Amino acid sequence: MNQYLSLVSLLVDDYDQAIAFYQGKLGFELVEDSPQGDKRWVVVRPRGARESAILLARASTELQRAQIGQQGAGRVWLFLHTEDFYSDYQRMLQAGVEFLEPPREEPYGTVVVFQDLYGNKWDLLQRRTA
Repeated sequence: MNQYLSLVSLLVDDYDQAIAFYQGKLGFELVEDSPQGDKRWVVVRPRGARESAILLARASTELQRAQIGQQGAGRVWLFLHTEDFYSDYQRMLQAGVEFLEPPREEPYGTVVVFQDLYGNKWDLLQRRTA
């Protein structure tokens, strides 16, 4: 039996602002935006991804609101893989994505840390091929 991680829930404070960031700045596609009573089921995913996506979950309690941007406790906790690092880096830079360092070469690949509109830290990563 094959399994895969399909969704990661990311706390946000506003659906439309989050959609605008993930679509407009990161180039993600909007997979679904369905009403769910007073909430919405909003799913975005990177271009070309088929198994993994992000559920943009609007915080509804004080505890959840306090965790927006802190789900990784200050660490990089989301990893955006690319097959064309410098093209994606330049596109994202021009779109206004905030990078926290210059790109660097590591034994495992080319990487740079950026943050989303809430302060969650991400790696943009192109793995080295063997």
